[in-house]
Amino acid sequence: MRRVHLPMALAVLLATFAFALPAQAAAPVICEKYGSTAIQNGRYVVQNNVWGADTAQCIDVNQNGGFTITQAAHNNATNGAPAAYPSIFAGCHYANCTTGSGLPMRADASGFRNLRSAVSMSYPNSGTWNAAYDLWFDPTPRTDGQNTGAELMIWLNRRGSIQPIGSQVGTVNLAGATWQVWFGNIGWNVISYVRTTPATSLDFAVDTFYADVVARGYGQRSWYLTSVQAGFEPWVGGAGLAVGSFSVTTSGGQDPQPGGSCQAVATVQNQWDTGYVVQPVTVTNGGSSPISGWRVTFTLPAGQAITGSWGAQLSTSGQTVTATNLPYNGSLAPGGSTGFGFQASRPGGSTAVASGYTCS
Repeated sequence: MRRVHLPMALAVLLATFAFALPAQAAAPVICEKYGSTAIQNGRYVVQNNVWGADTAQCIDVNQNGGFTITQAAHNNATNGAPAAYPSIFAGCHYANCTTGSGLPMRADASGFRNLRSAVSMSYPNSGTWNAAYDLWFDPTPRTDGQNTGAELMIWLNRRGSIQPIGSQVGTVNLAGATWQVWFGNIGWNVISYVRTTPATSLDFAVDTFYADVVARGYGQRSWYLTSVQAGFEPWVGGAGLAVGSFSVTTSGGQDPQPGGSCQAVATVQNQWDTGYVVQPVTVTNGGSSPISGWRVTFTLPAGQAITGSWGAQLSTSGQTVTATNLPYNGSLAPGGSTGFGFQASRPGGSTAVASGYTCS
């Protein structure tokens, strides 16, 4: 979480400008307090963001869409704020904006329903930290400064005696898991969803969680989502925390085209130390007109490979996999769906799975 108090806002803004631009062409190891670098032609930004301490932290940026904390000398008290929020994001963070994200986007825009994000992470067995999404909402389409609407956090995992801001107000089943719901206000609403069982990956529709925020009265549909961030809040240590892959897909805030709106949702059916099976990847025509063919793309974490597939023709380029329909399942009526599956291998000890499913 970027808990920047208002008196610090100008300093953070200046720091962002001071470090973000030079880092674009720098080596992919960032040790500056507020250093950042753009990757994938500006689609995402990776930031060091040591906002809560003066201790050293360095991140090694993966140009394919992630980073690893290589140095972290933090020792913050666990009853206070974390030392940093090293993260990767799409959208705008204190005037540091990515390209092509479609953000800011009003939460009542039709494209908001199709906004998705996916992440895979890995964790060390040391330190005190959480692994969390941080999604920011503002009453205006803000691209700089502190958001004042809602901060939606999604905790996939945590280590040590730490807890979210505020107090627990309930539990809820979302995105195939059970979450504790926490709420507090520090000048803006902070709503945290803490997974009751740790996870190393998440692939979800943003509105799955924000609809619950709105239903509880903590957010409004007239507010704008300004950024989608994924990373870690370290209190003590933190070296070894890593984002393996990250994606944000959006329709750009426009109405879906009448003949399109193809959607893809994946389910991990089974996994073991050196591989896993995804079955089904459900492809749905969410538009008002039939479609005569579909294509689904997704990302494999580094070191993984497709070892088998069914229900689609798969091709791989680097870490990007493209699945296209077979002759018998390419035509989908409005509301119709079909599915395919695949098996992938991965390095022993890894828990990362494919993510970032998009359909066209």
